Amino acid sequence: MTGNEQQVEFWNGAVGERWVAMQDMLDAGMADIAARALSFARVKPGMRAIDIGCGCGTTTLALCEMAGPEGAVTGVDISKPMLAHARARAVGARSRAKFVEGDASDYAFEPENDLVFSRFGVMFFADPPSAFANIRKALKPGGRLAFVCWRGAPENEWASVPFMAARDLLPEQAPPDPTAPGPFAFADPERVKNILQQAGFRNIRIEKLDSAMRMGANVDGAVEMSLRAGPLARALGEIDDDALKDKIRARVKDAIAKYQTDHGVSAPAACWLVEAQV
Repeated sequence: MTGNEQQVEFWNGAVGERWVAMQDMLDAGMADIAARALSFARVKPGMRAIDIGCGCGTTTLALCEMAGPEGAVTGVDISKPMLAHARARAVGARSRAKFVEGDASDYAFEPENDLVFSRFGVMFFADPPSAFANIRKALKPGGRLAFVCWRGAPENEWASVPFMAARDLLPEQAPPDPTAPGPFAFADPERVKNILQQAGFRNIRIEKLDSAMRMGANVDGAVEMSLRAGPLARALGEIDDDALKDKIRARVKDAIAKYQTDHGVSAPAACWLVEAQV
């Protein structure tokens, strides 16, 4: 299996269910980043917007609030469990947000939107230029693309430090392809710029964002987050060896203790804020 089919299977399996269960934790962890990304998007009342890779709907609901009663916001994702959770949240909030199950790389968008936004939802395409060319079809003339993506794993200590602490205890890992679909696929800003240019976007601007990932209220909570989301969680896969997991927990706990603050555990998070225009 290749291409986006792998991502569909991945996000509709145990991982999608786990992200639903972790929604509050993950939203709290990325709260500072999301706030900056939403500000970067410059949403105005009455705007129509698409939220790519909307997941459990947090940014879609925020965009909807910013666009006001005259606006319209649609979240698009491939994960059935996350979309079900997003729809339930929207009903509870009496929100005008809509949610659509679809792959943004080939979804039949109508050119009726002022903005396409994404919080960490656009780094997983098998063919990024083709995917962004399709996403471009969702925008009106003059419409904008605005998204946040991760920089390299080493700069994202919330991800790299737990992984490296446990690396010798993990199953053997194949050397990573830095351009393969995945959270850090857009680490190289020149690659991002070239992808968007190939897709037909113009006025491309890429801005560095140094922020923090709130990993938990305490070190034990941060360890559990590391085991459930991020590179370490992916490397662990379906391992159910409790003794091994206890060793990994101890390693990670020692490694991330330095990030403890009076307000919880916060580790460096390194992102790009990217905007472009039709």
